[in-house]
Amino acid sequence: MKLRPHLLALGTLLACAQAQAYNCTGVSPWAAATAYTGGAVVQLNNQAYQAKWWTQNQSPATNAGAWDVWKSLGACDNVNPPPPPPPPTDTTPPTIPNGLAAGQIGTDRLTLSWNAASDSGSGVAGYELLRNGAVVASPTQTSVVDTGLQADTVYSYSVRAKDRAGNTSTASPALKVKTLASGGGGGGNVAAPIVLGYFAQWGIYGRNYLVKNIDTSGSAQHLTHINYAFGNVRNNRCEVGITQAVNENTGVGGDAFADYTKSFSAAQSVDGVGDRWDQPLRGNWNQLKKLKAKYPKLKVLISLGGWTYSRGFSEASRPENRQAFVKSCIDAYIKGDLPRVEDAGGPGALAGVFDGIDIDWEYPNACGLACGKAEDRENFNGLLAEFRRQLDAVRPGLLLSIAAPAGVDKIRAIDPDKFHPYLDFINVMTYDFHGAWEPTTNFHAPLYGSTADPSTGDVKLYHTDAALQAFLNKGVPAKKLNLGIGFYGRGWTNVPNINQGLYQSGVAAPATYEKGIEDYKVLKTLGWPSFVDPQSRAQWIFNGSTFWSFDTPVQITEKMGYAKAKGLGGAFFWEFSGDDAQGSLIKAMGNGLK
Repeated sequence: MKLRPHLLALGTLLACAQAQAYNCTGVSPWAAATAYTGGAVVQLNNQAYQAKWWTQNQSPATNAGAWDVWKSLGACDNVNPPPPPPPPTDTTPPTIPNGLAAGQIGTDRLTLSWNAASDSGSGVAGYELLRNGAVVASPTQTSVVDTGLQADTVYSYSVRAKDRAGNTSTASPALKVKTLASGGGGGGNVAAPIVLGYFAQWGIYGRNYLVKNIDTSGSAQHLTHINYAFGNVRNNRCEVGITQAVNENTGVGGDAFADYTKSFSAAQSVDGVGDRWDQPLRGNWNQLKKLKAKYPKLKVLISLGGWTYSRGFSEASRPENRQAFVKSCIDAYIKGDLPRVEDAGGPGALAGVFDGIDIDWEYPNACGLACGKAEDRENFNGLLAEFRRQLDAVRPGLLLSIAAPAGVDKIRAIDPDKFHPYLDFINVMTYDFHGAWEPTTNFHAPLYGSTADPSTGDVKLYHTDAALQAFLNKGVPAKKLNLGIGFYGRGWTNVPNINQGLYQSGVAAPATYEKGIEDYKVLKTLGWPSFVDPQSRAQWIFNGSTFWSFDTPVQITEKMGYAKAKGLGGAFFWEFSGDDAQGSLIKAMGNGLK
């Protein structure tokens, strides 16, 4: 039946009146300097608001529309607030945690983990870590990083559980751990600022960028790490030795020729010595081995996945698959057991080239070339834990890192607070925030946001500062975070000559290899008018119809200053061949971090 109009109106008014009341007891006032995550509730001007996503310095009073960061919960109503629940009265202590073990061990820090204690009558609320008998941490998770230690020193650890009633279990049996001597690796301990670059396997072809060029450009002396891109993840294994071309529809692909069977001539080789046709390791990997011999402090990691090869991670990370998957990666890249291809490879052929493994899963519990599943969130944590366990079992000091998303929406889909203890560092991909896949010109890698940016929702927070702050808000130590630099630009053409082309319509600009993307070494030669946005600190060039956004040594120097001010571990870049022959961008990074 239908309600009479006046009754319908009365019902609507009552519903609205009910929706406008919110109990603000215990709700903190909004503060501009405070960073809030999605779900946080604040009050301002006697009104309650809830954050939809990460925000800072965005007033609920002016940002609470349908598409804004804040949702209005209604007027504060603190009349007769409900009494707090009585505290638990159960006096049964929780069970003793077991399985206390040390993971990453460094000179000044180490990671400890244990098995969860069983629930008692009042439920397990957290744990207390004891070092030499004194409580040094009270985590809620079953792992913790203990810092501020002395090198080459033995410490005694135990852990006990506590419940919501305040009862604590007996401490677990003591575990004695010795930190590494000064100069040791692993455990997230990297003394010098990190300067890491990706070397693209395929760059030796049309781009004609060889490992030797890392040396001749003067770049090597500024580097601490190289990530070799990419190793394939397929059929729940690290797949090595496939020689057919990449097929993005199937995920099949690889290039054993570039990796370890191509014979480089004396003129192409790092040390001036050409490869023999029958030596077990040739190709890029042998050249990296020679580069490490020339620069002994340089570390090289194999990077697994990337945009095309990430589709295999979701299945490989499942509990029933991950142990064998991780073993296959370590057998190939750390122990060096390569398939025999064209008189190259064999057991141990690659041993000593790679110092660790980088996981570039794009993206867990989100969409890249393929979309993941909700279970990826927890499986990603488990996968990194398994990599850490097996790497440590081979030898201390082997590195484990990830390439992490920079979009706040994708960061929200993972748990940095849970997985960072397993990692030595996290490379946050603070570039590709905007590109010609969008119909409007915008900045490729802005340092900060801009009030003029027409983006809405999470995309409004697509900038470097918001990305890094999202990880810091999750409890990731600043020293484990590396800021990302793109050695290329993103561009549009058919852009109206308005506002120097910024925030205007356009389509992907013509370029050398792929529309809408061009190397710095090409863009620097154009000589077009250049502009810098005062808020985002991003630079762009515009000739009246074509717009390119990219970083120059000036922007990189400013970003390195930001990294130092934030206490970050360092910076990384994609990828070597985008730089000029003098290594101008790499040198700006290295000098800027000193």
